[in-house]
Amino acid sequence: MYKKFVALSILLLLFSMTAYSSTPSDSDNNDSNLSFDDSQLADELVYPDWFKLSDGNLNDELSTAKKAGKKGIITYFGQKRCAYCEQFIKTSLSDADIKNYLQKNYDLIAFDIWGIDDVIDTDGKAYTERELSIHYKANFTPSLVFYDVDGKPVFRLRGYYPPYKFRAALQYVTEEFYKKETFSDYFARANQGEYFLLGGLNERDFFLEEPYDLAALLKNKKATAVFFEQGNCHTCDLLHSAPLAKELSIQEIRKMNAIQLNMWTDTPVITPKGKTTTAKEWARSLDLFYAPSIVFFDPDGNEIIRVDSVAHFYRLWGVLEYVNKQGYKQPGDYQDWRLKQRKISN
Repeated sequence: MYKKFVALSILLLLFSMTAYSSTPSDSDNNDSNLSFDDSQLADELVYPDWFKLSDGNLNDELSTAKKAGKKGIITYFGQKRCAYCEQFIKTSLSDADIKNYLQKNYDLIAFDIWGIDDVIDTDGKAYTERELSIHYKANFTPSLVFYDVDGKPVFRLRGYYPPYKFRAALQYVTEEFYKKETFSDYFARANQGEYFLLGGLNERDFFLEEPYDLAALLKNKKATAVFFEQGNCHTCDLLHSAPLAKELSIQEIRKMNAIQLNMWTDTPVITPKGKTTTAKEWARSLDLFYAPSIVFFDPDGNEIIRVDSVAHFYRLWGVLEYVNKQGYKQPGDYQDWRLKQRKISN
């Protein structure tokens, strides 16, 4: 039985920093931003004309940005038929405030995660576009890596987020909050109180009940999926009512140990590595800033992969299969494994 909550009024209360930080609006949080078909696009994406293509040396790109008085550069890792990339361009990058703020402070350099062109990173090391995407663990597209004015990678976003969260990330880096706190802490500071986040969660029969001793669960040799959620959470409701309502997803989850935690509570938890903590402190130590986030652990208690951005059916199901079929033990990354699976199915 699902517990439904009105999310819009809650989100409007959560964040009140500046025009470019985290004040969500109706357009930020409506379902047209969050609900979309995440199957492969029929037509290839066309980048906005202000995206820059690399000349092969990120130090050159950085030098150009510095001469223009900018804070640094952003590398964008995408795919030509990525529905999440399309949504990012249609929502966050079509918002005039976000676009202007980004262009004022950064040059955005676009890469294809399957690209073969050579590129030299700011540390002088040479990669292909594909190798650079693996280096920065751009498992989910779009992924963004922020470089400061000295060429140091200082922050990464992986996957698609609602515009208000991307706007907050932009300010977090531009105003150099990363020098003194994590993004999860920065984002939590904008929270006007945890009361609204402590409501009930979506109840599902595949979630294990307390006590949450994840170290003890390793004895059954299954992978473990930890769902970090919060009360009054529209994006959590969407996860449960859409991708997690499909039988294929449920079949995969039932092969795992599945735990659901409210990331704002003091619920006692023993982590897969045996540390005694609380749900809130564990989420903080994992630097989780998006609800829902799902973190997957192997039967030895090591983190495999996490889904900490918007995820619809195909992305979530792909990750569930990757974990259950132990694709992480094969050469390459998640994207390599998914490509092999597509070739097998065809």
